[in-house]
Amino acid sequence: MGTTDIACAWVTGDVRVTVPPTLRVRLNGRLRGGVSAKDLVLHLLAQPLIREGGAIGHVIEYQGEALLDLDTDERATLTNMAAEIGGFTGLVVPDAETVRFVKERRGADLTLEPWMQGDAGAEYAHTLDVDCAALGPMLARPGDPGNGVALADLGAAVPIHIAYLGSCTGGKREDLRRAYEVVKAAAAEGRHIPEGVQFFVQCGSEDVRRFAVAQGWMAAFEAVGAVVLGSSCGACINAGPGVSSHPGQVTISAINRNFPGRSGPGQMWLASPATVAASALAGRIAGAEA
Repeated sequence: MGTTDIACAWVTGDVRVTVPPTLRVRLNGRLRGGVSAKDLVLHLLAQPLIREGGAIGHVIEYQGEALLDLDTDERATLTNMAAEIGGFTGLVVPDAETVRFVKERRGADLTLEPWMQGDAGAEYAHTLDVDCAALGPMLARPGDPGNGVALADLGAAVPIHIAYLGSCTGGKREDLRRAYEVVKAAAAEGRHIPEGVQFFVQCGSEDVRRFAVAQGWMAAFEAVGAVVLGSSCGACINAGPGVSSHPGQVTISAINRNFPGRSGPGQMWLASPATVAASALAGRIAGAEA
């Protein structure tokens, strides 16, 4: 793993193989409670190197201590959103968490091999360092996933009309769990989503939905007034409930992208699943502590 800033190539028989350059992202330190992989990616997307196209066509290789705070679902958010970074693909070196996941979800035993690690002394096209201990919940302002802003720096209140929790990035087990941790107290106390706000929950697969039902998470979402949708691609591709209907609507969403018209004509903010759930309950963009 790791390449120089010029893509390497070699010839095997009649096949020419080109290796893309690699962007190394070092996640230094440990994540604060309530900070997720989505917050990490929104932070990265706001960095000048990435905003200026410096990662286009690269392999995005994530390293660092903060990976210990992320299960495989969360790591999948990092690699899934390599596309928004401009990358060819994203990867995380397998470790004990990978072994656990493969055993739990696939019923298979995985043995970590030396070749699964990066080469000693590997060269990288670029390196980005993230001080994870200093990172808080993030947002992306409407128009581009690179319009990152820390939730703490938002300033004036931003009322919302739609909160959408779902998609391949925001509808995994861990995404639902983190959102549930936000709504469970409200559900127990009989509190509801404010009038004028719609909260949609759409699992990324039927397997996720069945798991969430068994855990009691879906019952809590419904108790606060969320609309639970069938598992499918939805608002992320401008289809079905959760899509805005006019430019004056404001949506906060757990999907990947918020380019104009991506999910209707309204103004879409991107956020983590926990921030989406907290905002749905508050009726404005808000963090889980609000």
